[in-house]
Amino acid sequence: MRHHNKNRVFGRETGQRSALLKSLALALVNHGQIMTTEAKAKEIRPFIEPMVTRAKTDTVFNRRLVMARIGSASAVKKLFTEIGPSFKTRNGGYTRVIKLPARKSDSARMAVIQFVK
Repeated sequence: MRHHNKNRVFGRETGQRSALLKSLALALVNHGQIMTTEAKAKEIRPFIEPMVTRAKTDTVFNRRLVMARIGSASAVKKLFTEIGPSFKTRNGGYTRVIKLPARKSDSARMAVIQFVK
């Protein structure tokens, strides 16, 4: 039974799924917005938003926690120097998901996830 197990599986094993979320989060931090499927965009939101909350207060502890989740020193630096301070007065909701028309090839629902300005 799958009680209290609402995460999307994406047809992947656990390690592959965590690597997918990590790479999507890395791309979002580096580029500010990414275009992906709607399900992946909705799934990355609870992955990235706690990291932005941590990035609002720049401590060694917070940097190490975010580094463990993302795994890229340059992305952590950008998160703590640019993205985190820009959301200093915001209490949450750092990202938005904008739905796009379906993809032609397989009719997958597409979306853009981006940081709120």
